[in-house]
Parts: sequence; C-alpha cells; structure tokens
Amino acid sequence: MLKVDNLNKRFGRVNAVKGISFAVGKGEVLGILGPNGAGKSTTAQMLAGVIPPTSGTVSICGHDIFKDPVAAKTDLGYLAEGAPCYGEMTVAEFLAYAARMRGLRGAAARARVEGAIERTGLTAVARQVIATLSRDCRQLACLAQAILHDPQVLVLDEPADGLDPDQRFAVHAIVREMSAEKAVVISTRDLGEAEAVCTRALVIAHGETKAEGTPDELRAMDPNGSLETAFRNLTTGKEGK
Repeated sequence: MLKVDNLNKRFGRVNAVKGISFAVGKGEVLGILGPNGAGKSTTAQMLAGVIPPTSGTVSICGHDIFKDPVAAKTDLGYLAEGAPCYGEMTVAEFLAYAARMRGLRGAAARARVEGAIERTGLTAVARQVIATLSRDCRQLACLAQAILHDPQVLVLDEPADGLDPDQRFAVHAIVREMSAEKAVVISTRDLGEAEAVCTRALVIAHGETKAEGTPDELRAMDPNGSLETAFRNLTTGKEGK
C-alpha cells in the first residue's frame, strides 16, 4: 500500500535523507525511529508529498505521490509535525473544511466530521476556536483531519507529541484499531510509542537506515535485551560494542 524506493533529499550541501527504501502493507504499523535531526520528519514530508525528493519515488496504493498527487493523496491521511491548523476556525469548522477538500458533502461530510471529533475526544471543544485551545487539543484536531476521510495509508509525524498519558493511550488505541485495514507509518523518537503500536521499525540516523525489524528483533541486537541500548548503539555507530 506504501512503497518507498531509494529516497534521497538534499538541502544545499546537506544530504538529509540518503537512499531510504521500505514498503508497508495492510495491517502494518511501521515506526521510523531516530534521534533529533535523523531525517524522520523530512522523510515523512516526502511520503506525504509536502516536499519533493532529490531522487527516489514514493507510491501510495499504486500512485506516485508526485506524478499523480491527487490520486495518491486521496488514499493518504497526514499528521504533520507541530500539528498545523487554521487557528481562526473552530475545531468543527476546520474539520468541515478538511472534509470539503476531500470531496465530502452534505450528510456524509457531517457524519465524518462528527465521527472524527468523537474518536479523538474533542466533543467538548468542537465549537471552540483552535487558536484558544491547548497544545494537546490542537494535536488531536490535526489528527482528526488526518483520519476523517478513512484513508488507506496514514503518515503520522510524532502523533502523541504533547499529549498526557491518557491521551497518548487513546491515540495509540486509534492507531491500532485503524491499522487492521490500513498501512500506517509513524515517525517518532519515543521508543515506548514504537513498542506500543509498531509492528516493525526502521531505525535511521544521519539520514541513513541503520536497522529494520520488529521491536523484539531490535531488542535482540543488545546482549541484555535492552531496546534503548540497541537503539542508542545503532544511532551512534556503536553496533556490537
């Protein structure tokens, strides 16, 4: 459902992403793990068609995200880092606008908006202006727009960033529930989040793939079975030490 082939991105002299390739099928949650500056968000932005790659391809349900963007993005839900929203709109207005952009109208649009609000726990603030909301509610509002059209592929950049423990649990539950019928990519630096929801993880550092496997397979790379130590060793170039 999502296929990435030899993805590269340069910003001037900086090679931010270097030859990343992977595929994600229905029922899978792939975590892109790495420290700050590893290239996670840049990769997520290319997957979503926000910025073009220097080279390489991204295919969503058989459609190239840059050569056939409308078809590809029809099947895509994207939560960007920092949860950008239109602050002058209420939550309900923002989601109604997102529904219109997705081609939804009338009762179908209202049902999707109401469902997304309920699913993300935003009922109490649905009529509140986004600029007046707390950071966690803005995060959930942006997540709601990513899922309201029931996309086949979800790309979520730090989806639980800024949320309290109960909200994080709820977001992880949403991801697990939706992933049964979808392909999901989560960009995160949170190993606990990766263990909670990811079926597989791609560890990157300095824009390069360092390892790929299930959380248990990554944990086994450390003699003591520590995922944290394995991750630290992979991202600092200390494999086997």
